[in-house]
Amino acid sequence: MPVNWRTRLLLAAVCGVAVASVYAGQPVLGPMGRDLGVPVDSLGWFVAVGQLGYLAGLVLLVPLGDMLDRRRLIAAHLGLVAAGMTVTAAAPVAWAAFSGLAVAGVFAVAVQTTVAYTATISPSAERGRNLGIVTSGVVIGILGARVIAGVLADVWGWRSVYLALAIAAAVLALLTLALLPADARPDTAARYGQVLRSFGGLFGRPVFLGRGLITFFLFASFGTLWSGMVLPLADAPWHLSETQIGLFGVAGLAGALGAARAGRWGDAGHARRVTGLALALLLASWAAIGQLTWSLPLLVLGVIVLDFAVQAVHVSNQHTLTAAYPGRTSTTIGAYMVFYSLGSALGAAATTAVFDAAGWAGPTVLGAALALCALTIWAFSARPADDAAVEAPSSPPPPGPDPASPSVCAAGGRQTWRADAPGPAVSCGAAPDRV
Repeated sequence: MPVNWRTRLLLAAVCGVAVASVYAGQPVLGPMGRDLGVPVDSLGWFVAVGQLGYLAGLVLLVPLGDMLDRRRLIAAHLGLVAAGMTVTAAAPVAWAAFSGLAVAGVFAVAVQTTVAYTATISPSAERGRNLGIVTSGVVIGILGARVIAGVLADVWGWRSVYLALAIAAAVLALLTLALLPADARPDTAARYGQVLRSFGGLFGRPVFLGRGLITFFLFASFGTLWSGMVLPLADAPWHLSETQIGLFGVAGLAGALGAARAGRWGDAGHARRVTGLALALLLASWAAIGQLTWSLPLLVLGVIVLDFAVQAVHVSNQHTLTAAYPGRTSTTIGAYMVFYSLGSALGAAATTAVFDAAGWAGPTVLGAALALCALTIWAFSARPADDAAVEAPSSPPPPGPDPASPSVCAAGGRQTWRADAPGPAVSCGAAPDRV
């Protein structure tokens, strides 16, 4: 059954609020540190603990989506994000804030469960379109959190940022239970340990590894810009305030939202070509971003192009992977996002050190080099003969039972699992590898 616009909007909002709980602290690190007595050299931990929690959630919680009703999981995770944000907002000392942020980070993986849920409930002909809209919520959450957090902190203080997120997450948890259709679970023999083993098995699959490595360098380049540009913008000749710097997130939103159609291009059979074109744009964007020290308009142009490219590749990657491994979308998306987390961390950690050594030219060269690595991996990725099975336009399935459905799988109508495979055994119609 087609997914209506209300459902898409709700799912996008879930993604935006969940991911914002990890990134909202970036523009308010200074006042948080002063209020809680944290020295400047330790302020980064307000963001780092959330990222570490997020990585743990990817490994331990996201695979549950292949075993349990994803709608209930999303609601439960949002409720716990709200709890973590509440603890942070009320924290009297630093360790309480760190604890709240870590809890929120673990359960912010509601994002990946939501993406997998979207892929599952979407008809094949509109899966890419729906993924494009829903994952736009992720980028809105990452970039919009910078703008909104700066405004809230200026008016009501840094605690209001986390209180607002707590309220939003709690409301969305209730709406998820009330409005989303139930997620019917297949009659599967998979257990949690088997799902975790299949999670690790994905990293040996060519299609997954190729798209994952592209994502690693993609988000390392993305993190290089967004974690690094605050340094030169706050310095001469611009001397911009934190709120003014946060407004560059609006330019990023424009680019990211412009890429929402990438999912439709994937539905039309162009996922690979979209990826290559977007990676070329990512590389080109650094030519404009590199002019930051003398031209803000060129920086804005570069930010728009970069975020368009990142979102287009991100959507195309998820479209390709959910088509290649339809049996275990939660496990696949969770494992894929490990590359996202590691790449983002690399970009954020490296850019400040490079800037300190070489000025803005350093992060510019770094970001462009990372983009070139992603483009090179795409160019040299093999295209097996059956690649058309992923790239071909979606069409309705032929009459008769689905060979990958639980009702016709091996082992007496129950899907079978192998520890070295990312999903059901080949007897259940597992898709071959393709990039």
